[in-house]
Amino acid sequence: MTAEITASEPASTDWRSRLRRVGPGIMAAATGVGAGDLVATLVAGSRFGYALFWAILLGTVFKMGIGEAVGRWHLGSGSTILAGWRSLGRWATGFFGVYIVLWGFVYGATAMSATGLPLNALFPALSVRYWGMICGVVGLVLVWLGRYRLLERLMTILVGVMFVAVVGTAVLVGPNLVALGGGIVPRLPEGSLAYVLGLMGGVGGTITMAAYGYWTMAKGWRTPRWIPFMRTDNAVGYITTGVFVVAMLIVGSELLLGQGMADGDRGLLELGQRLAADYGQWARLPFLVGFLAVTFTSLLGVWNGVSLLFADWWRTWWSRGETGSDPGSTVGMRSWPFRGYVLWLTVPPMSLLFLDKPFQLTIAYGVLGALFMPFLAGTLLVLLNSGRMPAAHRSRWLSNTVLALCLVLFVVLALDKLIGYVS
Repeated sequence: MTAEITASEPASTDWRSRLRRVGPGIMAAATGVGAGDLVATLVAGSRFGYALFWAILLGTVFKMGIGEAVGRWHLGSGSTILAGWRSLGRWATGFFGVYIVLWGFVYGATAMSATGLPLNALFPALSVRYWGMICGVVGLVLVWLGRYRLLERLMTILVGVMFVAVVGTAVLVGPNLVALGGGIVPRLPEGSLAYVLGLMGGVGGTITMAAYGYWTMAKGWRTPRWIPFMRTDNAVGYITTGVFVVAMLIVGSELLLGQGMADGDRGLLELGQRLAADYGQWARLPFLVGFLAVTFTSLLGVWNGVSLLFADWWRTWWSRGETGSDPGSTVGMRSWPFRGYVLWLTVPPMSLLFLDKPFQLTIAYGVLGALFMPFLAGTLLVLLNSGRMPAAHRSRWLSNTVLALCLVLFVVLALDKLIGYVS
């Protein structure tokens, strides 16, 4: 991928210099945290109050650890994550290729439908289906014609809108800071284990985590000298989205405790209606705008980041065993594999907006999705402790501990999902 900002060495690595360059981490974390994550946290808050606050904190640390590992692999080894997987054997790139094609088809419909929900609530003249299709096309045009710098600025603005809407809603309902502080102590209320695992595994944990390294490359970060910038950038991104999730826990605990809550993206529409009933329309409308920002950042980030992953997968799969470190222009935002995957995310999934998801497709998507995060955590453990990574940048005990805990967590989640599908 051709960097859009000159890939020079940083003149200084102090905190001020690092914070001025924050960007890819915001994109990765905001893309990974969608409406479904916020609703899951709302439901947890409505059932258990602040008791699961500790699980959100732990989940944020886990995702921060994986994000740092992905970024460090790109900068320390000089290779992309796809080149790393190829070095493990063709099975790894083969699995990822099947997964990314199937995932894109199903997720494209999911993302467009999610963006259509708040727009339909704001402007009911068009149905959710057609608003979603419009958003998909808008995302395609922005990614097709835009450059990384533009996308980063747009995503940062949308994250600002999310922050005002989501955190503002939490302030509006009034957090119980004493109870929130008590939630730091780990405990498992009866029936809460599934929610704990979901909260720890769901704070921005998707295929988009693997796209982080490509955004750092687009930023112009290409050498190990940029690792301190990457670590600060990654931490800022996941701490920000952790704040979003905590805000939703506060809302669920204060506004919905002991009440029923719809699952899925429509749960946020239900929350908007309850805000209107309790505080007036002035509270509902800003929240719906924030809901739209949440869903559109996920759509836009996927349309760009996962398309970069696919373009590099295409290059790697057809490289005849070569695992060169620099993908060059063949996986850039102007390459035809990139643009082909953007079209794949946008056009074919529109058919699913008119139909229920076919049962077999849903099952295959769910099975492969359950296996991806264990695959990511496990392969990072191997790559970052192998001779493929220069000794100075290999994982130390802290990174290895976090990745090992993530692997265990994701394996448990995967088994739970697979057992659910079988039963």
